[in-house]
Amino acid sequence: MSVEGEATVKTYEVRTYGCQMNVHDSERLSGLLEDAGYVRAPEGTGEGEADVVVFNTCAVRENADNKLYGNLGRLAPMKARRPGMQIAVGGCLAQKDRETIVQRAPWVDVVFGTHNIGKLPVLLERARVQEEAQVEIAESLEAFPSTLPTRRESAYAAWVSISVGCNNTCTFCIVPALRGKEEDRRPGDILAEIEALVAEGVSEITLLGQNVNAYGSDLGDREAFSKLLRACGGIEGLERVRFTSPHPRDFTDDVIAAMAETPNVMPQLHMPLQSGSDPILKAMRRSYRQERFLGIIEKVRAAIPHAAISTDIIVGFPGETEEDFEQTLHVVREARFASAFTFQYSKRPGTPAAEMDGQIPKEVVQERYMRLVALQEEISWEENKKQVGRTLEVMVAEGEGRKDGATHRLSGRAPDNRLVHFTKPDVEVRPGDVVTVEITYAAPHHLLAEGATPDSAVRRTRSGDAWEKRNAAAAAKPAGVLLGLPTVGAPAPLPAATGGCALS
Repeated sequence: MSVEGEATVKTYEVRTYGCQMNVHDSERLSGLLEDAGYVRAPEGTGEGEADVVVFNTCAVRENADNKLYGNLGRLAPMKARRPGMQIAVGGCLAQKDRETIVQRAPWVDVVFGTHNIGKLPVLLERARVQEEAQVEIAESLEAFPSTLPTRRESAYAAWVSISVGCNNTCTFCIVPALRGKEEDRRPGDILAEIEALVAEGVSEITLLGQNVNAYGSDLGDREAFSKLLRACGGIEGLERVRFTSPHPRDFTDDVIAAMAETPNVMPQLHMPLQSGSDPILKAMRRSYRQERFLGIIEKVRAAIPHAAISTDIIVGFPGETEEDFEQTLHVVREARFASAFTFQYSKRPGTPAAEMDGQIPKEVVQERYMRLVALQEEISWEENKKQVGRTLEVMVAEGEGRKDGATHRLSGRAPDNRLVHFTKPDVEVRPGDVVTVEITYAAPHHLLAEGATPDSAVRRTRSGDAWEKRNAAAAAKPAGVLLGLPTVGAPAPLPAATGGCALS
């Protein structure tokens, strides 16, 4: 808690687990709290020292609840020493467990779900006045969350939600039960938000949805997503457009054409595979098969030769045989993904797969997982080596290169979202600026551009100006304020971001 004269300012901390949907929701939670007069706890604040601690939870992993209750347990004695402290739990696990959270951790003040994050400040105040826990879980979306105040983490890159919820019934995934059926935003609202972000200095946006390319199913327009991509191409000042995560079932030729023909749509695609085996895909209730998946990859490469394609893969799904796993390895060899998010199957309570026969022994799953990782590492390195000698425009990022200070480098993302570390130019370069570099070396997970970077290679941008302005404002007013418009926002792009809890 900080004190300025007679005024007491309450601080908050938001801890986020899970997918990009949760990351973006946490920006909204931060915006709501700041709109209500709270300020973010300064960096370096010790655990339990913030006046309000919010857990934005994920229910995807088998041990998600153990992780939450372990964290809550550590806060219990701290809260006992500080009676004014409040703890709130939201997100997918809160939507699933509801009153159970307060029963297991009675020191929690507020439990709220995925559909009513806008109620957090009211629930905190009600818990304080009534001196009892408030549990409020809405069964359906009360208002599209992009209408809520948002505290963006980046001045130059932004998430933009185009839909919430999911209509799929994958047997390993509990997300549709917690996020609800798909609801789409109107295109005009989405484009208005993007235009407002660009006016603030944002130059890169990522369209976000649990199943992003199913956009339009709620509007009755099967080509709504490709039309949205093309409309983004007409927004002046918007340099980079990405989206995550699509589903192979809904990935149609008009989307590929829109990607290829819209200059600011980046040559990057995250296309979840999950398994290369047709029988396993059927057991997962994935509505495509290996041939369809590889056909999409072939069409994308034909239309966008330099596209970097990433994926998600689950190893050890119930019933997976060695032959099934070999089919997954076959698809990996054929598709030649730039990168892959690989997961060992674990039971998700409440999903059909958790009750299936043929659960695979842990040691078998581990052995297959290691073989898959080794193969993908080899392919990633080979694909990155093809970038050596290419000249790329890199958007400088904040916090991407942990060793940049020691190596006298800067880091950023190429158009295809590959991570690039490059020699720091003599001229000032800010996050959001663009630097043209020549790739000199490739590693499996990043590229290097070594040697002198001429001043002429640096393009100062409106995004860099926005980053500079934001930092100057933060230094002048350390208590923290809402940044940019209070109804829009998003964080810096994540590396090869996965979609709906990595399970699209």
